Amino acid sequence: MRYLLYLALLIISLSSCSVSQHTYSTKGGFDVQLDTNRLFDQSRQREIPVALYQPITNETYQKIVIFSHGYGHNYQKNYLVYSYLTNYLASKGCFVVSIQHELPTDSILPFTGIPQVVRLPFWERGVENIQFVINSLKTSNPYLDFEHITLIGHSNGGDMVALFPSIYPNYVERIITLDHLRVPLPMEEHLSVFSLRSNDKYADTGVLPSDIEQQSFGIKIIKLAQVNHNDMNDFARKSQKKLILSYINDFMSY
Repeated sequence: MRYLLYLALLIISLSSCSVSQHTYSTKGGFDVQLDTNRLFDQSRQREIPVALYQPITNETYQKIVIFSHGYGHNYQKNYLVYSYLTNYLASKGCFVVSIQHELPTDSILPFTGIPQVVRLPFWERGVENIQFVINSLKTSNPYLDFEHITLIGHSNGGDMVALFPSIYPNYVERIITLDHLRVPLPMEEHLSVFSLRSNDKYADTGVLPSDIEQQSFGIKIIKLAQVNHNDMNDFARKSQKKLILSYINDFMSY
């Protein structure tokens, strides 16, 4: 079965090779199998490392979650440092893909200039990574539920997630941002939007909708008094992870 999956990827000109495989046991949910792979986008001549968190179950038509990490100065394991969240969602029955957005040869994210200008090409590259991964899944895993796709992103990854619906409208069902700061949250009638905010960072003006806009579009924004911006990955305290998972669990529709 796995050989056929790889063969399908090759047929559509994707280069994919399995790097590692692990199985994790969870309490109160499905066990989770982790595969790390490298996809290749021929059109951009770009490698896209991904981690696939798959619930071990006979059930098909699993809902899809695509995760985008925060910026980490091109550290090559950024896509693996949110395992508390990706493993949890997979244990609930979701097919979760975490994308490594930066490669060693990429330029460093600009820290001078207007972020919405100088960082836009980086966010657009992330959007294309997400779209490519989704389309790849349609060939390699056609049994998944492509009518219910959730995008989740932290910080810079959250900016990619917030930008995605404006470039690819009606492509995903919901987005969740973890303290993104730069890109305005989309306001669309058929898109569910949720954002968890830290207690030590503040989004740029216009990023978060007004109270009236939140009510009009059903957007949910929660401020976490006990969580800092950098406390949203695997290095967070157990209590912080539990809090984040509880809010995401309430927002997700399994």
